Amino acid sequence: QVELVESGGGLVQAGGSLRLSCAASGSIVSIPVMGWFRQAPEKERERVAAVRSGGMTNYADSVKGRFTISRDDAKNTVYLQMNNLESGDTGVYYCVMDIKGPGLGPPQRYWGQGTQVTISS
Repeated sequence: QVELVESGGGLVQAGGSLRLSCAASGSIVSIPVMGWFRQAPEKERERVAAVRSGGMTNYADSVKGRFTISRDDAKNTVYLQMNNLESGDTGVYYCVMDIKGPGLGPPQRYWGQGTQVTISS
């Protein structure tokens, strides 16, 4: 059993910063990929950023230069530093991890519970 717990959302003014965290616990051997998605009201969920176990990162065009994703493998934790926030960044942010357990199967995808990020203008 694996659980992802997010923290760090909230209300911030445009131009401000927030840092999201997501920690995984349970039967974990490795986590090849960690990432973040978000969903704005009445919009589809979209990928924001991802980081692989070797450190390679990728970002949605809308957040490049403003958001930074990082990971701490010792803590099974992924972070999303969000700077220069805009009203369009408002939404529920979900962490996602592809986690390899002790069995023989491939990594399984797990989602966090979501944390609300609201940007006021």
